[in-house]
Amino acid sequence: MGMGRGAGRSALGFWPTLAFLLCSFPAATSPCKILKCNSEFWSATSGSHTPASEDAPEFCAALRTYALCTRRTARTCRGDLAYHSAVHGIEDLMSQHNCSKDGPTSQPRLRTLPPVGDSQERSDSPEICHYEKSFHKHSAAPNYTHCGLFGDPHLRTFTDHFQTCKVQGAWPLIDNNYLNVQVTNTPVLPGSPATATSKLTIIFKNFQECVDQKVYQAEMDELPAAFADGSKNGGDRHGANSLKITEKVSGQHVEIQAKYIGTTIVVRQVGRYLTFAVRMPEEVVNAVEDRDSQGLYLCLRGCPLNQQIDFQAFRANAEGPDARRPVAASPAPAAPETFPYETAVAKCKEKLPVEDLYYQACVFDLLTTGDVNFTLAAYYALEDVKMLHSNKDKLHLYERTRELPGGVAAAGQPLAPRPLLSTLVLLTLLPLLW
Repeated sequence: MGMGRGAGRSALGFWPTLAFLLCSFPAATSPCKILKCNSEFWSATSGSHTPASEDAPEFCAALRTYALCTRRTARTCRGDLAYHSAVHGIEDLMSQHNCSKDGPTSQPRLRTLPPVGDSQERSDSPEICHYEKSFHKHSAAPNYTHCGLFGDPHLRTFTDHFQTCKVQGAWPLIDNNYLNVQVTNTPVLPGSPATATSKLTIIFKNFQECVDQKVYQAEMDELPAAFADGSKNGGDRHGANSLKITEKVSGQHVEIQAKYIGTTIVVRQVGRYLTFAVRMPEEVVNAVEDRDSQGLYLCLRGCPLNQQIDFQAFRANAEGPDARRPVAASPAPAAPETFPYETAVAKCKEKLPVEDLYYQACVFDLLTTGDVNFTLAAYYALEDVKMLHSNKDKLHLYERTRELPGGVAAAGQPLAPRPLLSTLVLLTLLPLLW
């Protein structure tokens, strides 16, 4: 049975839906594996946005594999919007392409890396795929900014504001025309107010003749040295080498260079948890279609007021004669086996001799978690600042930025964004209407 014109339009509409589903991140503590199903189907069918008739058997096999994957995770994905969107999308595509539910399945094929000398490894990328050459050929060098997230967690925004936040669950760090970054923070210990980053997903959007869309995902104890489709660069386009991923230390340190947008990203696993740091031109930071949506991501606007922890109150209490615990925005059970204040100070001094906010963050984390690996998280976060920050006079920060009651931001911090839930739900449902 042939595919009607209306069906063709619907089929095309599923691809942006699937692309968005790859941005839908179940909580790290959830056993729902819908993102894995989405990624495998995407890699198995990449390049087949409108499958020809001779490709239909292979495409139908990939759809059946996709459906089987969703069935296997159905019980653990109840109520997950990304899961239900995928199920409906599969049903639509199988109907449009006249695929039977019974038949052969296929294993998802990962992109094979080319031999040396292939077009993916050429250095003669188009000029448009090199940010400084293309956008600033006849002007001054671009202004670069830095954002970092580490520890329990501590956020340094693009505007050099420093905050300590709760932000449990999934939160967007960056969301602009070129890439999306989202983190998931989970409790360090059951019942503890301390959280840390357990999952990180980065989506590089396809860009002209430079790169295909690429997804990078890291989780606790899994820091891959490749994108989700198995490749290490931007795909099959002429300028694919303008996006590259490099493993610096196996299982501990990955660096992603996106030259086409002048961006460098560093992802580390320190102990059990992840850290994130990025260097990005201001022009890319502010490249958003909807200016109002800028308030939705943390690297630009910082944490909402109700997610911030009162760092000054913590220090005052921690330095008292009897206090060993921080004072957070709300009461919470104390974590067991935490360090005495004097011990925490001594351990942090070993790695961070300058008593700046990274040193203070280190002390805070040892007092809230009892995990000595957070000392290294603060140390490496500062090392990443030294490598990525364009202003060497701003490497060390000494005054934390915190919103004051009534919406007034200390040290010029912008107003906090409104709660994200309703916006994220709307964004998840919109592709289904295409």
